[in-house]
Amino acid sequence: MDWRSAVLATGGSVCSFKLVNALVGRLQAPQGACSKAWKWRNIATSLVHSSVSGSWAVLCFWRHPQMADDLISTHTLFSHSLVVVSTGYFIYDAMDLLLNQSFKRSWEVLLHHSVVISCFSLAVSSRLYVGFAVLSLLVEINTVFLHSRQLLLLSGRRNRPAGSATTTTPLPPQPTMAYRLTSLLNLATFLVFRVCTLGWMTRWLARHTEHLPRFVLALGTVGLGGITAMNAVLLYRLLRADVLTDTRTSGKDH
Repeated sequence: MDWRSAVLATGGSVCSFKLVNALVGRLQAPQGACSKAWKWRNIATSLVHSSVSGSWAVLCFWRHPQMADDLISTHTLFSHSLVVVSTGYFIYDAMDLLLNQSFKRSWEVLLHHSVVISCFSLAVSSRLYVGFAVLSLLVEINTVFLHSRQLLLLSGRRNRPAGSATTTTPLPPQPTMAYRLTSLLNLATFLVFRVCTLGWMTRWLARHTEHLPRFVLALGTVGLGGITAMNAVLLYRLLRADVLTDTRTSGKDH
């Protein structure tokens, strides 16, 4: 895919995810999410991207396993197209956040998107490091469950209704089976597809410092370091919300 085609495809991806957001807005949101309609649409759109890109990334390595041995120059049109489509999504989502949410509440996500867009744009334009970009998109497999968990929280489906007791004190609400299962899968895939993937990327970057231009090495080091720090904070928040804190009484949207 040449540069002009890549730009057009990226723009098409931006428009496609805008269309997905509009279609989600036409669906009936759960009663509990009606007061946060924009956030519901945003997360649902992100869920579509994570489902598509996570599956696509797995197919890229399954169809062309040689790419795992050479993350710099080995790639196919199929894998290059994935990076183009995902670049369009992150541009769309950054615009959606800037237009609908205060910077104070969205700066972490915007910082993440800025790093990803910079790295992916380099891969798209140079047609190098595409394998490294596709490897990073394996993280989206975990993001499927992360966004599913957020949608359950938004819709008020975290806990079952409080039961009654024989005493005057009512029984506390219990987490729903859907939330328990989603939370478990979220933490399990976090360890496999976030921790292990970021570890693989860090190891690869450390072993190939002599083969990378200084600009690329600096961009990769700063970007990967920042995203690793963000994921460490995210893991702490998830553990605090779903493991360290009683899920029956914790209702914050982490």
